[in-house]
Amino acid sequence: MSAAPLRVTELQAYYGESHVLHGVSCHVEEGEVVTLLGRNGAGRTTMLRALLGLLGRRSGSVLIHGQEAIALPPHRIARLGIGYCPEERGIYASLSAEENLLLPPQLAAGGLSVEEIYQMFPNLRERRRSQGSHLSGGEQQMLALARILRTGARLLLLDEISEGLAPVIVQALARTIRRLRERGYTIVMVEQNFRFAAPLADRFYIMERGRIVAGFAAGELQARMPMLHEFLGV
Repeated sequence: MSAAPLRVTELQAYYGESHVLHGVSCHVEEGEVVTLLGRNGAGRTTMLRALLGLLGRRSGSVLIHGQEAIALPPHRIARLGIGYCPEERGIYASLSAEENLLLPPQLAAGGLSVEEIYQMFPNLRERRRSQGSHLSGGEQQMLALARILRTGARLLLLDEISEGLAPVIVQALARTIRRLRERGYTIVMVEQNFRFAAPLADRFYIMERGRIVAGFAAGELQARMPMLHEFLGV
């Protein structure tokens, strides 16, 4: 049996001298969509950044496909098959959409071809020669997601991909997440938009003050609504 894509044990993380993650433990199984829920400042984005080694100091254990990554630099962690779509998207304004798409290196076999990406995101085909600065917010978000699919990463970390987008774009992103899950991708999402996240996730973790305070499966969602009201106000 292959190792789980992600297994985190007693993860501690710091911004400078500030202790921001306090003994986080969680796991994500092959092909799952797992959503991290919580209020702003609960530590969810910090959690993604800590998994990638983008914080100054970490301790504990982060196993990615069975390999310990706690002491590795970010470029080595990426080569373990993990892709990150940050909240700020990171689109290069002076490059065309297609140049942005081709920019990251292929880190593993099995990445989507440009043609497969254009089939998944038809808008990007139409806008492939447009500068990054001329793309709409929704097009930039699609490009940020498409870009990591070229690399061969099979474990995707998605940070607030629905934020600030029109409902029609949010619906298109939801369809894309479902298609990626059908293709066997493993996805960890940070989402403030509960209506977007709830139908997509197989499991949920709730974070509060740098800790995971609860975890449950999608089938338990209705029974957990009082707790969600308490922690999230949903």
